[in-house]
Amino acid sequence: MSSPKIINDRPIQKAEQIYGLLREAIVRLAMVPGAAISEKELCAQFGVSRTPVREALKRLVDEDLVDVFPHSGTYVSKISYEVAEEGFVIRRALEIESIRRATQFVTDPQIARLDALIAEMRDILRRDALSDYIVVDDAFHSTIAEISRYPRMWKFINLVKAHLDRMRQLSAPVPGHLAEVTEQHAAIVRALERRNADQAELAMKIHLDASFAVMSAMYEDGKFFKPKGL
Repeated sequence: MSSPKIINDRPIQKAEQIYGLLREAIVRLAMVPGAAISEKELCAQFGVSRTPVREALKRLVDEDLVDVFPHSGTYVSKISYEVAEEGFVIRRALEIESIRRATQFVTDPQIARLDALIAEMRDILRRDALSDYIVVDDAFHSTIAEISRYPRMWKFINLVKAHLDRMRQLSAPVPGHLAEVTEQHAAIVRALERRNADQAELAMKIHLDASFAVMSAMYEDGKFFKPKGL
């Protein structure tokens, strides 16, 4: 992980910034599941005292993204399939409501905005910059939440999908997966363009269910996952 400069002086602000940087690194697998974490090294990396680092790590522990083992050490948590599945179930329920509402309020400029994001996804695939795909993917879904006039819905989804997001990153290199995801996004937009709530809901269900099926297959590898039931 790179060493960005911590720009805030107040301890609470420092902790918030460090938390955000570490969370992103964990979710994007820059810090791999099971990797050891050194408070001392993080302090040196960010140029801060132990206090904001410990506060940031405490928040990550609360999200099950970091494990602390007394007399052993601190580690990036392995992915919990159960937590990821729970995040998927919550996300699916909220996104179905979001897409149905979006058909009532969507405007042509918003359709164009979604199409621009799809074009960006296709460019990422052309460049084979797969690790960047999740950022644009999230922008696509958060835009739908904004269109639905429930913008805070995406904040709730974001809180519960960290383990799911790590599975998304693992599944990114699966041949043809992200190309299929991109076309599923396009089908969602076309249903929105027709202002057809039933078609939009079906397109969203197909997209989310198919994506989770591919992600679930990552568990069989086992390398980055906790055993089921733990």
